[in-house]
Amino acid sequence: MVYHQYHNKLYFYILKHTQSVYLAEETVQLTFIKLWEKKETLSFDYELSFQVFRIAKSIMIDLLRKQSVQHRHMGQFTEEAAVLHMEFDLSKKEELQRVYHCIEQLSPVRRHVFKMSRFEGLSHKKIAEQLSISPRTVENHILRAVHQLRKALLMLMAVAAVRDLLF
Repeated sequence: MVYHQYHNKLYFYILKHTQSVYLAEETVQLTFIKLWEKKETLSFDYELSFQVFRIAKSIMIDLLRKQSVQHRHMGQFTEEAAVLHMEFDLSKKEELQRVYHCIEQLSPVRRHVFKMSRFEGLSHKKIAEQLSISPRTVENHILRAVHQLRKALLMLMAVAAVRDLLF
């Protein structure tokens, strides 16, 4: 009953203040979740509408803060990525050679599954059928291959950076 009574009012109140459909929906959902979790501790001294909107306001502020921090970190990340890109300006051919070299360092089964997925464009289900393994095993092989490749490529980039600094 409370949900039906305040859902639209709350949604449009948050939408008006944030100009974001996502934030409005997220705030409304989190507000009613928190209201349900704290239903025993609600005060009889204040109207329910006041308490609902107060919860919503604090959740909205939290979400806006989180969003602000994310944007700030993304800005730093893109700046760092640009610097890294300039510092590690390798030719495309060298980059591909390094990637292929790292792929060849994978275990035979993992390498085969990874190539079937990335180079041949096969789905996890098709790979599983061809290799007589479960789709979950295929997914695990691919996830581990990507993780292993990422670590190896980062290591190669770090070595190249140190080499550039020394010479």
